[in-house]
Amino acid sequence: MLVVDDASGDDTLDAAASADDGTGRLKLITQEVNQGPSAARNRAISESSAPIIALLDSDDYFLPGRFAALTAIEEPWDFVSDDIIFVSSADNLEHSVPPVPAHTPRTRKIDLIEFVQRNISKRGLNRSELGFLKPLIKREFLERHGLSYDEGLRLGEDFVLYAQALAKGAEFMLASTCGYGAIERSGSLSGSHSEADLAALAEASRKVMEALRDDTSKVVMKRHAESLDSKVAHRRLLNDKRERGAIPAILALARNPRLFLQVGWNVVLDKVSPAVPQPLPRRLFSSEEFEKT
Repeated sequence: MLVVDDASGDDTLDAAASADDGTGRLKLITQEVNQGPSAARNRAISESSAPIIALLDSDDYFLPGRFAALTAIEEPWDFVSDDIIFVSSADNLEHSVPPVPAHTPRTRKIDLIEFVQRNISKRGLNRSELGFLKPLIKREFLERHGLSYDEGLRLGEDFVLYAQALAKGAEFMLASTCGYGAIERSGSLSGSHSEADLAALAEASRKVMEALRDDTSKVVMKRHAESLDSKVAHRRLLNDKRERGAIPAILALARNPRLFLQVGWNVVLDKVSPAVPQPLPRRLFSSEEFEKT
């Protein structure tokens, strides 16, 4: 277990140290300057040697039985992930998910096209972005293909790594069990995206697209990048409106007719039918996804 404290202002290190059992299995790493989630992930991976990597964000939980279920899967995989349950607190987590069953879970593979399509948010539909997944990852695959987390990203770093891996032929398996709990709080870092963060993710998505050879995959990845462009433009409109006023903000956006229409339509929808937060607990998967396997 490696704990990377990315120059946090909380008691991360003290909390981790209190769990140390003296066997040497726990390593605490401190970064003097905050470098973001990608750098923290890369640091932990570089200072570890286990053949299988499992990432855990600071507010999240591995549920008992998770690793036994996933490592019992006999089909070959480079990435394998179970479902995530999103809850508002750790107390709710205990009452919202049954124990991970002891039997081997049902599985199915996903490809790049499905993965990217599932990461394009659609208004009125429950969020099911597979970029939220926290799979077990084979170290050998990352090393063989020279893959690591993009340290220029503070948003969507998991999505980009998974997309790059799938583009290089990774066997990505989904399992029917739910073994990862994520605390979803209003105002959290993961839920507040700056214009710069969104723009960096859009650029990274285009870089993945440019490296693809399959035309269908390119089209889907382009749609993903363009959906992010719309979010960037919307965020820029709001920032410009706050700093310079509504008219200059609208005129600046009108220089790009496509984005002007997309953002304008989204603004209208927000006024007519404001987005309603999804009720918790919620999951990414439906059991129906595994019925045909």
